[in-house]
Amino acid sequence: MTNLDSKTIASWIDHTLLKPDATEQAIEQLCFEALTHKFHSVCVNGRWTSLCKEILGESGVKIAVVAGFPLGANHTPVKSFEAAVAAAAGATEIDMVLQIGQLLEGNYKAVEEDIRDVVQAVSGQAIVKVIFETGFLNEEQKITACKLSEAAGAHFVKTSTGFGPGGATVEDIRLMRSNVSSAMQVKASGGIRDLETAVRMIEAGATRLGTSSGVAIIKGLADPNAAY
Repeated sequence: MTNLDSKTIASWIDHTLLKPDATEQAIEQLCFEALTHKFHSVCVNGRWTSLCKEILGESGVKIAVVAGFPLGANHTPVKSFEAAVAAAAGATEIDMVLQIGQLLEGNYKAVEEDIRDVVQAVSGQAIVKVIFETGFLNEEQKITACKLSEAAGAHFVKTSTGFGPGGATVEDIRLMRSNVSSAMQVKASGGIRDLETAVRMIEAGATRLGTSSGVAIIKGLADPNAAY
């Protein structure tokens, strides 16, 4: 196992709370945990952007907000507007779900244009991570999603929402890493609940980890009850 200390791993974690029943108190706790452990960011639904900004301020902990989550089937202008509103409120990272059905149908132009519109909507304000929902895709479709994401100007490719089938796997991280350029990064998300899994994802090529188990991970513990 790679010799990674907890501080290093913490700096790669998007500390995540995307549950529909998340309360203001829970989001506040998420932010305070991120501040305490120096996670890279908090990842939340757009409703909570301003609250996170108020708490995190200029601490260096970033705010990631999802768009088109968790299905990816929104009208493109709606998805882009959602991303733009989040960026205006303080988000510097947008985790968007691509149009999964369009990808499965082979309508690659629509998929690429959907991603590009979101990228352009937050250009100069936020980076964009494209969520594939890999549990629905075969290997060829995952490779295609990588190519389309990079062509559209995205900054990351990402495995899963945590609400679909499956989650991050070492094989998918390796595949995604090998099918984007060095300018692109890879985020593993979905089912990362312990230190061993986190390290395996990093060894496979992930440069960011999306998880609701960040505190447990950096303490070397397992979190079997985590939702993401």
